[in-house]
Amino acid sequence: MPGVAHTRRPGAPSAGIPTGFFDLAHTQRAHRAFGADPVPDEVVARILAAAVCAPSAENAQPWEFVVVRDVRLREAIGELTARVWTSGAREAVAGTLSPTLLADVDAGARGGVANAPVLVVVCAHLRRCRPDTVGSSIFPAVQNILLGAAASGLGAALTTLPTVADGPLSELLGLPAEVRPVAVVPLGHPARPLGPPRRDPFEHHTHRDRYGTPW
Repeated sequence: MPGVAHTRRPGAPSAGIPTGFFDLAHTQRAHRAFGADPVPDEVVARILAAAVCAPSAENAQPWEFVVVRDVRLREAIGELTARVWTSGAREAVAGTLSPTLLADVDAGARGGVANAPVLVVVCAHLRRCRPDTVGSSIFPAVQNILLGAAASGLGAALTTLPTVADGPLSELLGLPAEVRPVAVVPLGHPARPLGPPRRDPFEHHTHRDRYGTPW
């Protein structure tokens, strides 16, 4: 809400490294700039093992993960992301983002995200779920990836820009027709520390029994 003071929420950590679920939830940020240090396979495996613990519609578990380390593939995904961003996506959101956030997203879309040492392309296998349940099945797994990355001391972010042009992305990754890319999550060591996320207190968007009755 415009003009709302952003105060620390009950249960939010005051400082330090996240140590539990609520710490992670209150400190998770979207990282779009990464260092060059590698991310070991065992760390990626631990994060993806958490991802598949997420709920999915009818327990269909339609997720498929393509872990991209190859430099040329990451560069190609970065070029695709930048093309989608500059061909209309940036203009569409420019009026709704603060200048600081727009600059951060802009830098990420123009190469920062693709510079992460690992890109996890999260896909949906359409033979294992109905089209109307793709989002409800895939995005909980993505959130587990984001939390798992934070718990591992890594930065991560959710982007769907390269999936807007899902044809070229599918071709790059050799995806069969029944597997659709839904999101791309970069994983890497943050290039810089970020402060806590700025969010309205939950009370400003919570109602008791009926809409409009304050919490």
